[in-house]
Order: sequence, then structure tokens, then C-alpha cells
Amino acid sequence: MYKVVVYVPVSDAENVRKAIGDAGGGKIGAYTHCSFSTRGTGRFVPSAEAKPAIGEVGRPQEVEEERIEFVCETHCIDEVIAAIRKAHPYEEPAIEVWKVEMR
Repeated sequence: MYKVVVYVPVSDAENVRKAIGDAGGGKIGAYTHCSFSTRGTGRFVPSAEAKPAIGEVGRPQEVEEERIEFVCETHCIDEVIAAIRKAHPYEEPAIEVWKVEMR
């Protein structure tokens, strides 16, 4: 089992949550599409090689984002990560993946 965290602009959070659940992430017992979200401010500066969806190359940017956390079974982790990348507006979404033990 894995715990996955992804940071996404608030305006795109529902789309990403749906993609996660539809790909098999967020399944706990008889429940699907389970997740937890908190809001905060993401900060970044796109480099010259970047093609930013938000902001401009070389200029600091702040974006209101949601941190979406959910669990994912081992057998569908690759599909879930692919679904996040497809639904996410950023060219390089920040995705954290940890192995966890559910009890």
C-alpha cells in the first residue's frame, strides 16, 4: 500500500481527485475516491527550459494550491500516477509516494 500526496491549483483539484479515484486510488474498504485536502500557497520560479502553465519564465509565482492525500494499492500505483500527470495542469507536478502499512 502507498500513501500519495500531490499539490494542485485549487481550480484543478476536483478534476485531479476524480482522475485519482477513477484510476483506483483512494480505495479504503468498501469506499472509493477517498482523499484528504488542505489548502496552502505553492511557490516556484520557472527556468528558461520550462513551459509554465501558470506564470512566466524567470519570475517568482505564487499559486493557491490544494495538497491532496490518499492511499493507493500497489497493483494500481502506476495507473494512478499516470492519471495524475494527465489531469494535472503543471508540466512537472509535485508527487510524493510513500510505502505504508494499513492496519
